[in-house]
Amino acid sequence: MKFETIEEMNSRLIMCTRCPRIVKFRVEVANRRSRFLGEEFWSKPVPGFGNFDSKLLILGLAPAATGGNRTGRVFTGDKSASFLFSCLYDVGLSNRPDSISRDDGLKVEKLYTTAVLKCVPPGDKPELDELENCRDYREFEIEHMKNLKVVLALGKIAFDTFRGYAKKRGYDVSEMHFKHGVGYLVGNIWFYGSYHPSPRNVNTGRLTKQEFMRVLREIKERFLS
Repeated sequence: MKFETIEEMNSRLIMCTRCPRIVKFRVEVANRRSRFLGEEFWSKPVPGFGNFDSKLLILGLAPAATGGNRTGRVFTGDKSASFLFSCLYDVGLSNRPDSISRDDGLKVEKLYTTAVLKCVPPGDKPELDELENCRDYREFEIEHMKNLKVVLALGKIAFDTFRGYAKKRGYDVSEMHFKHGVGYLVGNIWFYGSYHPSPRNVNTGRLTKQEFMRVLREIKERFLS
């Protein structure tokens, strides 16, 4: 599938119905969360957010069931979003320390964030064919960010997805292993991995705000100054 612009891609993305299991789940999940009963859910594929001309791409796994799948904006309205944007704000990469809704006034100038899977999967566990079905969309984003200098993958699935992308394009990925805060050079792009800012990782101390901000500061100082 070919796209000319990010706007064209997003207009086609939000109509995508390639994955029957996910199409069913993204709608049904709205009726399973009593906290949000009566609220209208987006329940469609979720486009990326931010400045498409920036140097930094942050790759997540997928919209959260009551986060992006509800609000229609990636990393918005859930605890992962709260952690991520509190850190981005503290290092000067966001104008707000939270991400609540599409009309909350949030702005980011030096980054673009998206997910390797554009819809919420059951149990936050995408199947391989579902990730493949999203390949056209995410590869368009990667390849058409004309100023891209650094990719930060949040979590192992996002890391492995970008690693697979690099391998298919002929880069040696044999030494690229998922480690928090470690960077690898892929052509002229630096590629970092981080633990995902999920409640599980944050609440268990696997990912602390201090450690995540260390990675963000390194990226900002090296590539965004």
